[in-house]
Amino acid sequence: MGNKSSLLLRPEEIAQIQEETGFVPGCNLYICITPNQIERLYSRFTSLDRGDCGTLSRDDFLRIPELAINPLCERIVHAFFEESTEDRVNFRQFMNVLAHFRPINNKKENKLNSLAFKMYDLDDDGVISRDELLSILHMMVGANISQDQLISIAERTILEADLCCQGKISFEDFCKALERTDVEQKMSIRFLN
Repeated sequence: MGNKSSLLLRPEEIAQIQEETGFVPGCNLYICITPNQIERLYSRFTSLDRGDCGTLSRDDFLRIPELAINPLCERIVHAFFEESTEDRVNFRQFMNVLAHFRPINNKKENKLNSLAFKMYDLDDDGVISRDELLSILHMMVGANISQDQLISIAERTILEADLCCQGKISFEDFCKALERTDVEQKMSIRFLN
């Protein structure tokens, strides 16, 4: 599973990917992705692989036009490398991270919440501070909102979400706040047409 001379995955590799990611056909709890669709994703993955080594670097990800224009591009790319011990990810690692962005089910909700939380927890200390929230807001809206408005939004968000009155948002606080929103709609990415 790696070089461009082998553009097709073996059926057992596809089955393993479906099992690991929850992309299992015929089950109501999971999103169905056919072997053909996994092959299409693999083909796109290999086309991004400039080094022809079966893995992608951060720079390879940044060449994806749809991702490059996303204001949270750096944080999304970081998610793909978070569990990797190297500066590259293979197709199986790619699919496992991509699975976090599919519509959720009960088993997957906590993983999606965790991924969303990590997008905001810039220093990986287990809490979202006011400054981290401000940084993310800057990434998302740029100069379209004044600094005072951004500070107001960040402070109000922390006031509403911080159940332990620490001035920061813990993972538990974050999950409770997400229960009041439609996370599936906001965090899912349509990656197959």
